[in-house]
Amino acid sequence: MQPASVNPATLRSRIGAIFRVTSGNFLEQFDFFLFGFYATYIAHTFFPASSEFASLMMTFAVFGAGFLMRPLGAVVLGAYIDKVGRRKGLIVTLSIMATGTFLIVLIPSYNAIGLWAPFFVLLGRLLQGFSAGAELGGVSVYLAEIATPGRKGFYTSWQSGSQQVAIMVAAAMGFALNALLDDAAIREWGWRIPFLFGCLIVPFIFFLRRKLEETDAFNSRRSHPEISDVFRTLVKNWKIVVAGMLMVAMTTTAFYLITVYAPTFGKKVLLLSASDSLLVTLLVAVSNFIWLPIGGAISDRFGRKPVLITMALIAIATSYPALKFLAADPSFYSMLGVLLWLSFIYGLYNGAMIPALTEIMPAAVRVAGFSLAYSLATAVFGGFTPAMSTVLIEVTGDKAAPGLWMSFAAVCALLATLFLYKQESQLHHSVKKNFG
Repeated sequence: MQPASVNPATLRSRIGAIFRVTSGNFLEQFDFFLFGFYATYIAHTFFPASSEFASLMMTFAVFGAGFLMRPLGAVVLGAYIDKVGRRKGLIVTLSIMATGTFLIVLIPSYNAIGLWAPFFVLLGRLLQGFSAGAELGGVSVYLAEIATPGRKGFYTSWQSGSQQVAIMVAAAMGFALNALLDDAAIREWGWRIPFLFGCLIVPFIFFLRRKLEETDAFNSRRSHPEISDVFRTLVKNWKIVVAGMLMVAMTTTAFYLITVYAPTFGKKVLLLSASDSLLVTLLVAVSNFIWLPIGGAISDRFGRKPVLITMALIAIATSYPALKFLAADPSFYSMLGVLLWLSFIYGLYNGAMIPALTEIMPAAVRVAGFSLAYSLATAVFGGFTPAMSTVLIEVTGDKAAPGLWMSFAAVCALLATLFLYKQESQLHHSVKKNFG
């Protein structure tokens, strides 16, 4: 079945639809990146401990806890979106996400309200994670369903593209804060300014989301499953969901390694300046933004499978050696070069992976299935990449150890890709045999 389109089918309306649907993605990633980058300041404000390592680990654990809520959000909100429609469902996810963001911004410090401070930070992260569980899937499926024939990869790449814009804006704001404020001011109150900006743009994003049109693909479906039916279909197709999770593992691990964890890695491990680490992250986001649609377009032209397999093999072969090279000679330029290489791998892989994941899920549970697979991967792999990287470096004493974590994720992705496309090939062969 060819992807349906949004009426009126004009270039201007399509661009507008892409902008409106990805605006919530921007907010989600903007807040997630800020939490990762300002982890040391958040640790100081909300999670004081006897050692800096313990304080930082508590902060990253709360950061990761938000990802543990994603699978629950994927199932509950994803099923809701498959039932009521993409437009209504995405407005609900935005509302929950905004609530979590406001909580984190407005909470006083641990010194002011004691244990209530980390409790409300955790609550805010859980709300953000719950909404994000279905946000990515809802946006990706929406883009896939409005794509013109033969360009699904290019269209769906803008889901991740909007996240890169969020990284650019967040990194630029952080770079500006470092130039205008001293470290003490940023530590005490300056880190809240970018989060406040995220709160201020929420009404604008609500305005954009309310103007979304429902997709023709959803409207043309004769019946829409009840939420209980969605749950049963997900259980029936558990192998596809698990394999999809493993295929996404490389995307989430690479993304959080080269963006969310990169500033902390640059400052605390490589001992580079905060400004240098932020500038590298900003340039990596620009690189991601360029490579993502290229990866989607290449997969439209040559197929998803060749791109996925090739980039997974390259990741397995080069992730650890690249970080070993960086750890041996840390500098602004070596960090930039290594992360741009990992950005190239991530961009081409993810550009093919997003449309592939929308294609392998049964149509009736497309949002829930996509969201669950993506959320499980984020919970198990990506979301805990900062914490896992911190632990691996602490335990092994090897500053390049995060490269081993990315290589492991790439192995999982490669095996899952081979399994999923073998299943697809067997299904096509069976259909051809039975129906000619």
